[in-house]
Amino acid sequence: MHFLLIDPQHIVITLTIILVFFGVLLVLGIRKSYKLKKEDEELHKISEKLSKEDKKTYEDFTDGHMYQ
Repeated sequence: MHFLLIDPQHIVITLTIILVFFGVLLVLGIRKSYKLKKEDEELHKISEKLSKEDKKTYEDFTDGHMYQ
């Protein structure tokens, strides 16, 4: 007599499908995280480069304006 009417093979197949699905999600998440980290490092380098360039002070260009 089958108490649950569920074949153990179906349970194994279902768990395998679930494992593969979440495995793919995990790999995609790790890949996305790696890409974002790499992009963040590039942006940080660009930001440092821009901050090291000579900093121009703000010049008030309205001093000679005729509508003062």
